[in-house]
Amino acid sequence: MQEIRTSDLRELRERIDAVDCEMVRLFEARMAICEEVAALKAKTDRKVYDREREEQKLQKVRALAHGEFNKKGVDELYRQLMGMSRRRQYAILEQGHSSGRIPFIEVDQLDRENIHVVYQGVEGAYSHAAMQTYFGKGTESFHVRKFRDAMEAIADGSADYAVLPIENTTAGIVADNFDLLVDFENYIVAEQIIPVEHVLMAAPGTAIEEIRKVFSHPQALSQCEGLFSRHPDWQAVAYDNTALAARKIAGDKKKDEAAIGSRFAAEHFGLEVLQDHVNDMEENATRFMIVTNQRIFVKGAKKITICFELPHSSGTLYNILSNFIYNDVNMTHIESRPIPGRNWEYRFFIDFEGNLNDASVRSALRGIRQEAIHMKILGNY
Repeated sequence: MQEIRTSDLRELRERIDAVDCEMVRLFEARMAICEEVAALKAKTDRKVYDREREEQKLQKVRALAHGEFNKKGVDELYRQLMGMSRRRQYAILEQGHSSGRIPFIEVDQLDRENIHVVYQGVEGAYSHAAMQTYFGKGTESFHVRKFRDAMEAIADGSADYAVLPIENTTAGIVADNFDLLVDFENYIVAEQIIPVEHVLMAAPGTAIEEIRKVFSHPQALSQCEGLFSRHPDWQAVAYDNTALAARKIAGDKKKDEAAIGSRFAAEHFGLEVLQDHVNDMEENATRFMIVTNQRIFVKGAKKITICFELPHSSGTLYNILSNFIYNDVNMTHIESRPIPGRNWEYRFFIDFEGNLNDASVRSALRGIRQEAIHMKILGNY
């Protein structure tokens, strides 16, 4: 193998440095022209993103390169350059306040007087606990059987707010509720996190030695395997949900039966807690969203949720996410959901930090709105 001389390597590096200096100079010259383009587009009210123009440009620069490797490299380089150009133009247009009005109204606080709140499930369920934790015990409320029923209640004005689960730390997302946020013109205005801490409950005066049957939702039963391993003589009986199991025990008043559920359910149905923290995993919580039919956000809100659809082609998701990168906006969560009736196409749901009044957020949203097929702000809270 021929030995590489240090002097030869140094010379090659110096030549690369010289090329890099020229590339940076040309990059800055290109970006300066892009700023002039942004100013012109602002005057003529033209969109920043022109997909057809960009594809034509990519074809031209690929043709200038020699060899397949260089053609692919030039394609990637110019996609990056054009992406940076768009981000800069969005920022300039936002500084000039030409982005249009975001149709959300800032309020000092949510209305909590003379309101009606709907939640899915039954009395004593974790959703009931989330409702009372956020709005208070004296709040007028009612419950419905399906998530869609709750969304319809606020859509038609039967309720002012709905409380619905959106994510659990162990079970994952509640996919149906992501889809319902698209189907309805309802918006997230707050969230409430409720720890999932199961207790063993029974009729007052019951001794733990008397228990022979334990009722609960199958998932809750599976989360308490340690409890059943310590009591092999107990029979685990699956029930529709934890709250209904608690209600059954309260109604039957049998000393050989118990239920697994929340402390909230035990207190609600007048049962005695025989043992705390019976679930195997201590770190478990459910995030609930507070939803209304008004496009409002509370002053100082720090989280935004959006959804969007993308063309089914390479690089589109990367291009969209670069709107967060170039605006220094911190994305905290992303989920994808299949779009009904469109095979292999997906809708993306994203949580990120920020407020709709922030210039960086508005710039990022402008870019996403122009580059996505469809974009919807689901709430700032």
